[in-house]
Formats: sequence, structure tokens, C-alpha cells
Amino acid sequence: MASMASGPDHLFNLRNNFYLGAYQAAINNSEIPNLSQEDVVERDCLVYRSYIALGSYQLVIGEIDESAATPLQAVKLLAMYLSSPENKETTIASLKEWLADSTVGNNATIRLIAGTIFMHEEDYSEALKHTHAGGTMDLHALNVQIFIKMHRSDYAEKQLRVMQTADEDHTLTQLASAWLNLAVGGSKIQEAYLIFQDFSEKYPMTSLILNGKAVCCMHMGNFEEAETLLLEALNKDAKDPETLANLVVCSLHVGKSSSRYLSQLKLSHPEHVLVKRAASAEDNFERALQSFA
Repeated sequence: MASMASGPDHLFNLRNNFYLGAYQAAINNSEIPNLSQEDVVERDCLVYRSYIALGSYQLVIGEIDESAATPLQAVKLLAMYLSSPENKETTIASLKEWLADSTVGNNATIRLIAGTIFMHEEDYSEALKHTHAGGTMDLHALNVQIFIKMHRSDYAEKQLRVMQTADEDHTLTQLASAWLNLAVGGSKIQEAYLIFQDFSEKYPMTSLILNGKAVCCMHMGNFEEAETLLLEALNKDAKDPETLANLVVCSLHVGKSSSRYLSQLKLSHPEHVLVKRAASAEDNFERALQSFA
């Protein structure tokens, strides 16, 4: 976890790749010399979290054994949780056991993974129980996400201010600022766009940066530009759920069929919120038809 300490940061580039969604680059450039034992564990966590982001859950589960450091065990739990929804009760039970153990429960990575899993479960108060104390940029950034999901941009803004005080130029501070600007909307959309634009000038383009710019464009009514950015993102990763979901919405606005993107999203990410909403809309429509039949 990125602590707020100073000193040479050997993991800066690796962390940055991870934060900006350049997961394969994070994995490919992870052989870094002269790391302390603590840095080695953090490096391995970032590499395995990159594999998780790419959907390689089994690789992570297979490679992290019982003897691995506590943060790595936490990362393995995340892979288990995401890989088999049918066993998630067991995974959450294991996680709760860990959190209750005072010797490991306060570990920043375990708290981060707990927050991530409970946010997936939409149990925001349980997530905040473990993340609200912060202590790392990652935890503060996760808090910003959780508060945005809870429609509490006032609390998200407080967290962002903590991050800005610690390191205004940190990639996560910039990202959190863009997320909050998007959530607040209105004149803030332009500010969010400029943050993603800045990333795209400084770093290699990733699906995450392209989607960020595209969502800003959609908010500003520039659907053609958004579509161009999203098709570029699709070239980078044909199964990225956010790209597919944003293309569904964008296609409807430019008057094109969105059925192919929705089909792809249903196939590769059946749990995605847009898939669930579409299914529930279809059910409601069917029920409405039945009532007239």
C-alpha cells in the first residue's frame, strides 16, 4: 500500500500503471532491483491485483500459497470472491475471520480488500467500517468511491481534501478528483475531462483513461467523440465491461443499434449492473404486456 512516507519510491511506475489500468504493463515491468522485503510484498500484491483486473483469477489462486504474507492472502481472497460467485459466502466468512483477528485485521491491504469486496456486495456501511480510518492513498481513494456510490459527495469531498493535503499530484488524488467531478456534474465535468486529458498526454492510453474521457464527453453531449474514444478502448480490451456498457449507452444516443454490445456484456459480465437493469426492464415490459393480454 502506498503509505504517506517520503523517500525514493521504487514502486512508483508499477503503482501508476496499476492505478491507470495498464495492467499488462504493470505485470511486464515488475522485475525491480533492490527492493526491501516490504516492497517485495507490495510489488507482488500489485502484480496479482493486475492479474485479477485482467480476469486471471485462477492464476492468482494457484500461485499464492498458505505461507505467503498476509497482504497476499488478502489478494487471494479477492480472486476467490470474484472467481466463484457461488462460493462467495465462504469467502466473506473467511474475510470476516481475518478482520476479527487483531494481529492481522488492521493490515492496510486486508482493509482495502475488505472494502472492495463489501462495496461489490453493495454493503457500504460494512465497507466503511474497515476503510474509513484511511492511512494509505489507496484506502482514501476507495472511500471516495464508496461515498460516491452512497450519493454522499460531501463526504467524498472531505476524503479528497485529505488526499490533496497529503499529495496533490498523486495519480489517485487526480483520479479521485475526476470521479467526484463526474458525480457532481454540471461545470465540474470539464474539470474531470481535463484530468483524463492530462493522463492521456503523460501516460500510454488505457481503457480506463479512454472511458474516463468518453464519459465526460457523453455528459457534455459530445456522443460522436465519446464513440470514437470507446471504440479505441474496445480495440485495447474487447471484453472490458465499462467500455461495453458505455458503448451501449453511447450507441443509443447516436442512433445506432446497441444490441451487439449488450450481448457481449451479458456473455462476459452477466453480473454487470447494466445487464441486471436491462433484464429487469424486460421483465417489467413482459409483465405490462401480460396485463393487457
